[in-house]
Amino acid sequence: MTTPDTASLQRLLRHHFGYSAFRPLQQEIIQDVLAGKDVFALLPTGGGKSLCFQLPALARQGLTVVVSPLIALMKDQVDALNAGGLPATCLNSSLTSSEARERLRGLHQGAYRLLYVAPERLMMEGFVDTLKKWGPNLLAVDEAHCISEWGHDFRPEYRKLAGLRSHFPEVPLMALTATATTRVREDIVSQLQLREPRCYVASFNRPNLFYRVLVRHKPYDQILDFVRSKPRESGIIYCQSRKSAEKVAAQLEADGIRSRPYHAGLAPGERGQNQELFLKDEIQVICATIAFGMGINKPNVRFVIHYDLPKSIEGYYQETGRAGRDGLPGDCILLFNPSDVVKQLQFIEEKSDPEEQAVARRQLQQMVHYAEGAGCRRRDLLAYFGEDFPNAECGGCDNCLAPRGSFDGTVAAQKFLSCVYRVRQFSGFDVGFQHLAEILTGADTQKIRRWGHSGLTTYNIGAEHSRQEWMAVGRQLVRQGFLRQSAGRFSVVELTESGLDLLRSRRPVQLTRLASSPAAPERRVGKMDCDEILFEQLRALRKRIADERKVPSYIIFSDVSLRQMAREYPTEKSDFARINGVGRKKLDEFGSLFMEEVTRHLERHPRQIFAGD
Repeated sequence: MTTPDTASLQRLLRHHFGYSAFRPLQQEIIQDVLAGKDVFALLPTGGGKSLCFQLPALARQGLTVVVSPLIALMKDQVDALNAGGLPATCLNSSLTSSEARERLRGLHQGAYRLLYVAPERLMMEGFVDTLKKWGPNLLAVDEAHCISEWGHDFRPEYRKLAGLRSHFPEVPLMALTATATTRVREDIVSQLQLREPRCYVASFNRPNLFYRVLVRHKPYDQILDFVRSKPRESGIIYCQSRKSAEKVAAQLEADGIRSRPYHAGLAPGERGQNQELFLKDEIQVICATIAFGMGINKPNVRFVIHYDLPKSIEGYYQETGRAGRDGLPGDCILLFNPSDVVKQLQFIEEKSDPEEQAVARRQLQQMVHYAEGAGCRRRDLLAYFGEDFPNAECGGCDNCLAPRGSFDGTVAAQKFLSCVYRVRQFSGFDVGFQHLAEILTGADTQKIRRWGHSGLTTYNIGAEHSRQEWMAVGRQLVRQGFLRQSAGRFSVVELTESGLDLLRSRRPVQLTRLASSPAAPERRVGKMDCDEILFEQLRALRKRIADERKVPSYIIFSDVSLRQMAREYPTEKSDFARINGVGRKKLDEFGSLFMEEVTRHLERHPRQIFAGD
C-alpha cells in the first residue's frame, strides 16, 4: 500500500479530529508508522501520543492493536473515537460476557479499526492465536515505561509483552510513553525487541503549567483556600496514604467542595464510580494516593496539588502532567515541609531490599533538592530528563517570578561544617542531618547522651535556627558540593575536599533564603481570553448533551473548543467548521445546537473584542 502524502494526512486530521495542524513530531511519527517501521515515541502528557496510532488506523484498512494498562483510559479513548465517528473498541475485565461476545464478533467481521486491550489479556493463552487471525497491521504499546523495572511505574504484566516480537515477527511495533529517562528508554527498546526503531523524543517542557512549592503550613487550610478560589475548575489532590486521601476528600465535602477519594483500597465499583463522577464534572476534586496511577484522559484538569512529598521527580512530573492537557493554564502546587523528609525516610527503612532502599533514598534526595532549590523549577525538571532549558528564566514558576534571593551564609556554613568535622574527629564515624541539627540546637536525645556529643564544641552553638532550618542549610551545602550524603541504610553526611577547604579558608558562602511564608505568586500562562458568560452557557449546553449520551463533557468538545467559540462567535457552518476540534461528524451532529446558543447570546449581549483579534 502506498504511504499517504502530507496533504492526505492533513485532510484526515481536519476531517476526523478537527485540527488544522499536527503537533511537534506527530506527522513524522505517523509517516514512519505507515511506512512499516518500528517506532519509539516519547511525547509529554498532552503532547498528542494517541493520535500517532489513531490516525494511521484511519489511513489504511486493517486492525491497529493498542496495549493499555488502564481500563478507564481504554473506555475514555474508545468513547472519544466513537464520538468522532471512528470504529474502535476495547476488551477488558469490566465487560459482561455478552458485551465481550458482541465485540469479538465485530472483530471477526472486521468492523473495527482500533482495538484497545490490557497486556494480561493480550498475552493470554489462546488470545494471541485469535489475534493472528485478525491480521493486525500495527501493535502499539502505550505507557511503555511500565515494561522497565527502572521506570517509576513498573508493572510485571508488561514484562510478558517481550514475547510480542516472536508472535508477530512481521508486524511493526510502536512504543509510546510520556516519561522515561535515558536508561528507561533503552530498556523499553530492548524489552520489546524493536528493530532499528525510529526514535522520537519531544521536549519535556509544558509551558502552560505553573510550578510552585508552598511551605506546608496548615495544609488543609491551604488547599481549601486555593480550591475555593477556583470554583469552576477541576483538580487532583495527591496524598501519600489512603487514610489521608479519604480524610481530605471528606473535609472538602464537608466544606462544600464536591470531592471523592480514589485509591486501590476502595471497592472497584466505588473507585470506578468516583472516577466517573470526576470525569463527568459531577465533582470538582478527586483525592488520590500517589502510589495509585489514575488512568484519566480528562483534558481540563486545571490544578494538581501534592498534599505530601512525592517519592521521585519522575512520578512528580507525570502526576503534574495531568494538569492542562488541553494546553490551557494549569497550576502545579507542592506543599513541602522539611519534616516530610524524615517521614519519607522512615517509610524507606521499611523496605526489605537494600538495593530498593538505596534507589528510594537517591530519588528522595532529588525530590528534596527540587523542593528546596532556589533555581528555575522548570529548568530543574527538564534537567532530570537530560534536557536543557534555553532561557535564564521560565516565567512560569515561583522561583523565577519571585526569587527568594540569597544571604551571607558564611557563619551558618562554618557552624554546620564544623559540626560535621567535630563529630568525625571525636567519634570516628559520621552521622545524619537530623543528629547534626540536634547537636547544633542543643537537644538532649538518647544518641547525644550515648555518644557524649553534648561535650562537642559545636553543641548548642546554633540556637538561632530550628532543627528543620539547620537540616535545610545542610542540604544546601550538599547541593553546593561542600558535603556528601550517603545513600546507605543509615544515611550519613561527610565533608568533601571542597568542604574541608571552605572550613579552613573561611571564605564567604552565599545561601538561599529559606522559604518562610505560606503564600506564593500566581501566574496564569497561556489563558485564552473569551466571552466568559457565553463560555459558561456553552459549558452548560455541552454538559446536557454529554449527560444524555452518558459520556464525559470533553468527549463532546474540549474547553479549548468552547473558548474559541466564545471568542469568535460562529453562527455560520463555515465558521463553526474552523473551530479547533470540530471534525465532520461533530459539525453535523452538534454544530446547529452550539451555533443557536451563540446566536441567542448575541441577541442579548454585545459582541466582545479581544486583544489579537
